[in-house]
Amino acid sequence: MSSISDAHFTHVSRKSPIGVEYLPSRHEAHVRVWAPKCRQVEVVLTDSGMVHQLTPELDGYFSGLLENVSEGTLYSYRLDDAPDLYPDPASRFQPSGPHGPSQIIDPSQFHWTDDHWPGLSAKGQVLYEMHLGTFTQEGTYASAMRELEELSAAGITTLELMPVADFAGEAGWGYDGVNMFAPTRLYGSPDYLRAFVNRAHECGLGVILDVVYNHVGPDGNYLPFFSDTYFTKKYRNDWGDALNFDGPGCNGVREFFVENAKYWIREFHFDGLRLDATQQIFDDSEPHILVEIVEAVRSEAKLRGTYIVAENEQQRTHHVRSIRQGGYGIDSLCNDDFHHSAAVVLTGHNEAYYSDHLGSPQEFISAIKYGYLFQGQRYRWQKQRRGTPALDLAPTAFVNFLENHDQVANSATGRRMWQFASPGRYRAVTALLLLAPQTPMLFQGQEFASSAPFLYFADHIPELSKVVDAGRKDFLKQFRSINTSEGFSLLSTPSERSTFERCKLDLSERQKHAWAYALHKDLLALRRADRCFSAQEHGKVDGAVLGAQAFVLRYFGENGDDRLVLVNFGHDLNLNPAPEPLLAPPLRTEWRVLWSSEHPKYGGAGTPPLETEDNWRIPGEATVVMSAQPVAGSGISTPRTPPPTSKT
Repeated sequence: MSSISDAHFTHVSRKSPIGVEYLPSRHEAHVRVWAPKCRQVEVVLTDSGMVHQLTPELDGYFSGLLENVSEGTLYSYRLDDAPDLYPDPASRFQPSGPHGPSQIIDPSQFHWTDDHWPGLSAKGQVLYEMHLGTFTQEGTYASAMRELEELSAAGITTLELMPVADFAGEAGWGYDGVNMFAPTRLYGSPDYLRAFVNRAHECGLGVILDVVYNHVGPDGNYLPFFSDTYFTKKYRNDWGDALNFDGPGCNGVREFFVENAKYWIREFHFDGLRLDATQQIFDDSEPHILVEIVEAVRSEAKLRGTYIVAENEQQRTHHVRSIRQGGYGIDSLCNDDFHHSAAVVLTGHNEAYYSDHLGSPQEFISAIKYGYLFQGQRYRWQKQRRGTPALDLAPTAFVNFLENHDQVANSATGRRMWQFASPGRYRAVTALLLLAPQTPMLFQGQEFASSAPFLYFADHIPELSKVVDAGRKDFLKQFRSINTSEGFSLLSTPSERSTFERCKLDLSERQKHAWAYALHKDLLALRRADRCFSAQEHGKVDGAVLGAQAFVLRYFGENGDDRLVLVNFGHDLNLNPAPEPLLAPPLRTEWRVLWSSEHPKYGGAGTPPLETEDNWRIPGEATVVMSAQPVAGSGISTPRTPPPTSKT
């Protein structure tokens, strides 16, 4: 056994306050771990069996310098002479999974080529949620990297990776992570993740990472062996004990998670984060832990722009208000209200947590104008008020979506939205999503109408699998359409390998479902090129109900260069009379069709004239975009954005 004196290592300059940092020029590694529960901490090298005793510091930290070690060396911690060995809480890689030894990683060996990448801003983004294990058949960083150029060409601007922090088992969504600093070995080495982000930047794509700072997974969580204060019983958490961000002994916990946020930005060049279930992040202290995380991310990125999205079931809009105003400074919030209204229109069901949504025209108009539908009103399903005011927020404060990992999986079969809806209605809702001023998000494969389901899968040990399976069934009982013997017979077992394998995308469906791919590419091209649809400015859109299932949106451009978006989820509508001023074109202009979801290339039947001698005739189950064009002989010239075309 060897020990290291304070004098030996205090000169070492660290990038992070925790973990093992390799010093390649000296073949040494500096170790620092927070273990206030322990009297003694030793580092045990796996191959040689060498034991190095760390020196205690103040506030429960232990540190030391390992000499004559190389990158790739495996190590573990021994705590207070106990026989068991534990992985590093801040391990950079777990090649054998959460129960095995940690590995020394040297991030300086990777050659970055993204020096000129500017980062991201909240405006102009089109998000794409990706699960790396199912995005390709191989399920690796390397195989996903080959598709980045195609994603960029389709109109995607930013990838949102589902969590990659390592977890137990051979397949999972990633929300049961236990090694918060270790990219899971299931998709490749840490350098492959770096290569993925680097290549994304070369293709003009930003990358943000979904992180889970509200709980830790049930298998492989060794944090309590290092400190009794990582978790608290003060709050009720939906997935186990809540993390302790405000109680006794919380300083090391706060540092752990703030440093984790910085780590992904610094060592992997991520452009921001997606914060999972922030309603389950509890902190009564000042500043709130989310404020510290946001400020840390912005600071670590230096001159690069960063983009941070939060999931918040309670719809608390102070998340996206500035820190100066008492908010958290986050850029955007996921908008479940838009999804729920769209799901009702597409599926015909408004059961369970959809029960406060009718899919009515007014809901869509309000969602487009104001973001959340529930901003403090009574919410029948929860028997309480939901949300806080958002009428003043910019459209970029919200992320709209038709599919995400949760919502696709929260069904009996994990089917995609296009498989529930009529073709025309699906095209119409897709157009509304992609032309709305809020930031749109697609879930992997949505752009080509993937036939692969997305199911809940989790490869746990047998006894835990039984609990997870029972809990999943209990959750789905809230849906009347599932809570039957027939419905439960359709459910897949989360722990079965086949459940995971069925979710892998067939990327050849880009060609097989050319109608869907063209639909999404053309709409994203229109969104990008058209000044009205790319503006994302507050107060630039108004709307009116035209019928039981029809409505109009008016996008106001400069000097009368307006757009009209007519949406009809029902049958053909003859609007006669038409006493709605939003339908009137600007002075000395007339409306002309710019884009239609009924174009034959998308599987439609074509678009007859909408303004006729019988007044407006709005086609059923369609969205039609019109632009204000000068009337012949009017003597004015209004800029016109040509309709996009697709080679698909």
